[in-house]
Formats: sequence, structure tokens, C-alpha cells
Amino acid sequence: MSTQINRPNALASALPTADVQAVSGQKVLRDTYRLLSATLMFSAAIAGASAALRLPAPGLLLTLAGYFGLLFLTFRLRNSVWGLASVFALTGFMGYTLGPIIAHYLGMAGGPQLVATTMGVTAVTFLGLSWYARGATAVNTAGWGSFLFIGVLTAFGLGLAAVFFEMPALSLAVSGIVVLLMSGLIMFETQNIVRGGETNYIMATVSLFVSIYNLFASLLHIFGFLGGEDA
Repeated sequence: MSTQINRPNALASALPTADVQAVSGQKVLRDTYRLLSATLMFSAAIAGASAALRLPAPGLLLTLAGYFGLLFLTFRLRNSVWGLASVFALTGFMGYTLGPIIAHYLGMAGGPQLVATTMGVTAVTFLGLSWYARGATAVNTAGWGSFLFIGVLTAFGLGLAAVFFEMPALSLAVSGIVVLLMSGLIMFETQNIVRGGETNYIMATVSLFVSIYNLFASLLHIFGFLGGEDA
């Protein structure tokens, strides 16, 4: 894999523009899926170790600082080999933050089944949405960008309010909103890659990883509530 995928080659130069974009998009998608698989396994291992060792949650401020700091670093290094190291640092940190959450749910009655079910539903949802987004009859998501961006900012603000003002019902509602937004982002980013809008597989991986992470965490909250945990 290389971070630069838009260099011309003999095949691309012989194809019409639309075909060049299709060939380039498929290559970026393949590289993205490879890196995404590696980061998901790495993050899952870190999360499992964090949960097994009962490591403390880093707290909201440290979580936000670590996430945005590593995200900025990854963006700056996206065109170099150091970008790969930064991606693993980011996804590993996110895995660590997920560990205490998983440990909490594992401690519930039926917790292992709850976590396993959530993982399965998350995987099926991602694979299904990605498959549909690549299909010829899929809904065109090109115009969803602004709506999704505003939706994410709104959900982020509501989520912070739910934490600071201790509003469990709002927190549950935000989880439902996030599930819908992350599903839309998975479709949007997948089509964006295929159609040549995103040409850097490192940033594409980050976008899809964050969507999967938030989808899993939100589904876990919802299923935990349905399973008897207080919202």
C-alpha cells in the first residue's frame, strides 16, 4: 500500500476520465479495506486488553484531546509513511477508550452475549451499507455531506449536554441519532471513495473507522438499555 494513489499509469492514461476515476476509486477502496481491517483488529486487541485489565477510563477531556490531537497528526502525515503509524496510534487510543465501556457491559447479566451481539450487528450493518453504497442502484449520497456534518455537530453538542447535565434519556436519544448518522456516513464515504472524491486511503480509513467505532458504541448503549440497564 502507498499513501499516494493518484499517480498516472499506463492503464489509466488509456482510459476516459470517468473510467480513470473508477479504476482509481477501486484501488483506493481496496487499500482502505486492507488498512481498515488491520486497524480494527489492532483496536479490538487494545480494547480487549483494556477491558480485561480493568484499566481506568481516560475521562472526557483526555479522550477529546487525544482523539482530536491524533486526528490532526494523522491529517498532517497522511501523505507519508508516518501517516500509517499515526493511524494505528489513533485507532489504538480509541480502542483503549472503548475498553472500560466494554468492561462495564461485560459485568452485566448476559453481558458477553450483549457485546457479541452488538459486534455482529455492527459488522453486518457496515458490510451491508458498504455493499449497497457500491451498487449501481444505490441512492446517490453526493448531496449528503452538509446534512451529515451538521448532524454530527448537533449530536456532539447534545452528547456533551447529556454528560454535563446528567440526562440519561437525552444520552439514549443521542445514541439513536448517532446510529443513523454513522450509517449515512458509511454510505457517503464509501461512494466518495469509489467515485474519486477521496484519493487518500489513510483518511478514508480514519473516516470509516470512526463511523464503525461510534456505531458500535451507540448500539451497545441502546442494546444495554433494552437489556435492562438504566439509560
